[in-house]
Amino acid sequence: MNQMYFTEEHQLFRTSLKEFLKKEVVPHIDKWEKTGTIERFIWEKFGEMGYLGLPYPEAYGGLELDIFYTVILLEELQKINSGGFAAAIWAHVYLAMTHLDKEGSDTIKKNYLAPSILGQKIGCLCITEPFGGSDVAGMRTTAEKKGDTYIINGSKTFITNGVYSDYLIVAVKTAPELGNKGISIFVMDREMPGISSTKLDKLGWRASDTAEIAFDNVVVPAGNLMGEEGKGFPYIMQHFALERLIMGVNAHARAEFALDYAKQYMSERSAFGKTIDKYQALRHKYVDLYADMEICKSYNYMVADMINNDLYAVKEATISKLKSTKMADEVAYGCLQFLGGYGYMEDYPLARLLRDSRLGPIGGGTSEILREIIAKMVVDNRSYKPAT
Repeated sequence: MNQMYFTEEHQLFRTSLKEFLKKEVVPHIDKWEKTGTIERFIWEKFGEMGYLGLPYPEAYGGLELDIFYTVILLEELQKINSGGFAAAIWAHVYLAMTHLDKEGSDTIKKNYLAPSILGQKIGCLCITEPFGGSDVAGMRTTAEKKGDTYIINGSKTFITNGVYSDYLIVAVKTAPELGNKGISIFVMDREMPGISSTKLDKLGWRASDTAEIAFDNVVVPAGNLMGEEGKGFPYIMQHFALERLIMGVNAHARAEFALDYAKQYMSERSAFGKTIDKYQALRHKYVDLYADMEICKSYNYMVADMINNDLYAVKEATISKLKSTKMADEVAYGCLQFLGGYGYMEDYPLARLLRDSRLGPIGGGTSEILREIIAKMVVDNRSYKPAT
C-alpha cells in the first residue's frame, strides 16, 4: 500500500522528520504537557526545516509539495505521543494557513502566510462558538461595516492556539439576516484592542493552548476581509474536507503507535510462564484492532490521493474522520487493557494517548453531526459543490 502513494523521496523525508522530532521535540514534550505552553523556539525550528510550508506556494516561502508529505508530517507527529503538540502544529499549518493561502489577498499572504511558513507568526482558526458547537451557520459573532472598517463583536470557543497565537482567522456574520449566506472571514492581529482570551482546562491535548476568545468592539480594517464578503460558509465547508482527513490520518497514526507499543510490551511481559502475546484471547483481540487500523489507514490514503488530484472529497473525508476516530478510541482502550495496571499509569504512554484520542470524535464536527452530513449525501442524494 505504501508503495502506491509514497516514493523514495517521501521515505527520505520521513526518516529526516523522525530524526528532527526525536532530537528537537521529544526532550521537551513532558514539560510542555505539564505547563500547557509550547515554547516559541520550536516554531522557528520547524520553519527553518520547511515543515510549516509543505503545501504552500514557493512565492511565499513554501515548498509546494504533494499531500503525502503532509500525511507523513501528521503521522510522525502522532507518534511522539502528544496530541496537544501535534494539534498546535496542524491547527496552525492546515487550518489557519489554509484560509490565508486560499482566500487571502497578496498583501495578506505577504503579511501573514510568509511569516507563518517561517514560524515567526502563529495562527488559529476561530469558528466554533459557545452556543453553537457544530452548528456553524448558527454563529452569533457579527461584523458591522463602518466606513473602511468592520466592528466585530462576539465570542469563539475551543480554539486551538487561541491564547498564544499572533493572529486569528475569524468567521463572523456580516449579514445576520442571510443565515449561512451572510458569513464572512477576517484575519485579525492578536494585539487589536478588544480581543481577550481565556485558557481552557482540558482532559487531554494538554500541551496545546485551547481558549475561549471574546471580541468587544474590535475595529478591523476592511482590507483584512478574506475572499468575498458573504462567501465564508462555502469557504469553511470546502476546507472542512482537509480538516476531517487530517483528523482521520491523526487517528490511524496514533492507533498504529499504540499497537506498536502494545505489541512490544506484550512480547516482553510474562504471566504464568509465557509472554502474554502467546495467549489466544490477547493475540486475537490484537489482530482485530490491527485489522481495523489497517482498513482505516488504507482508506485515508485513498482520500488523500483524491484531494491530491483536486477531486471534491467532502463525503469521503467525512467518512474518514467518522470511522478512523472511532477506531482509534477502540484501539487506545484495547491497548491500554493489554498493559493491565501499567496502562493506567502516567509513566506509560497509553494513559496520555487514551485521553488525547477522546477528542477525535468531538473536534472538527462531532460524530453525530458527521453521520447527518453523510446521510444527506447518501440517503437524501444531496450534492455539495466546491466554493467558486
